[in-house]
Amino acid sequence: MLHSPVILALDLLGTFAFGLNGALTATRAARLDLVGVLVLGMMTALGGGILRDILINVPPTTFGDVRYLAVAAGGALVAFLLSVELERYVRLITVFDAIGLSVFCVTGASKALDAGLGSVQAVLLGVITAVGGGTLRDVVVQRVPTVLTSDFYAVPALIGAVLAVAAAGIGAPGLVGALVPAAVAFAIRMLGVRYGLRVPRPRTTRSRRSRRRSSGGEDTGLDTGGAHDG
Repeated sequence: MLHSPVILALDLLGTFAFGLNGALTATRAARLDLVGVLVLGMMTALGGGILRDILINVPPTTFGDVRYLAVAAGGALVAFLLSVELERYVRLITVFDAIGLSVFCVTGASKALDAGLGSVQAVLLGVITAVGGGTLRDVVVQRVPTVLTSDFYAVPALIGAVLAVAAAGIGAPGLVGALVPAAVAFAIRMLGVRYGLRVPRPRTTRSRRSRRRSSGGEDTGLDTGGAHDG
C-alpha cells in the first residue's frame, strides 16, 4: 500500500497543505520574515513524518526524496507571496490544516504497517504523523499546541488511522483504503469546526460553584468528580 501512487499523491498533498498552513500561521501569528516563514512551513509539513520515521528506525523519507522538500517549500512560498490575499479567508488555514491532518494519519499508519508494526502501533504512528508537525509549529511560535486545546483535532486523526489500518487488514484496494479514511477524517474535523463539537472536559471549580449557587445548594468545597460534555 505504501508504494501505491495514491499514497504518494496523498503524502505530497498533505505535505503541501501543511507547508501552506505552517507558513500562514507564521505570517498571521508570528509575523516572521521570508526565512522564518519557509522554516516554519517546512517544519509543519515535514516534522510529523520525520518523527514517525525516527520511531520506526528508518531513514526519514524527507531526506531521501527531494520532492517532499520541494513541495513543502513550495507551499510555504505560496503562503508568503499571497499572504495578504489569503488573509481574507479566515477559515483557509483550518481547511488546509484539516487536509494535512487527514492525509498524514493515513500515510503514517500505512508506513508503519509497511515497516512490519502491529495495528495498534500503526494507529499511534498515524496520529503522531498527523499532529507532530503542527505541534512543533505551535511550540516554535510559543503557543499551546492545537492538539491539546482544539476539540476534535486528534480524534479525526485517530479515526482516520484506525480506518486505514482496518482497510489494510481486509485487503481493500489502495484507492479505497487510502481515500475513504482520509475523507472521513477530514469530514469529522470540519464538522467539529463547523458545529463546535468537543470531547468531554473535566469540571472546573468555578463552574461547579456557579451551578451550586444557581441551584441554591451549599458549596461544601468537596470534589465530587465527573466530567460533562461542555
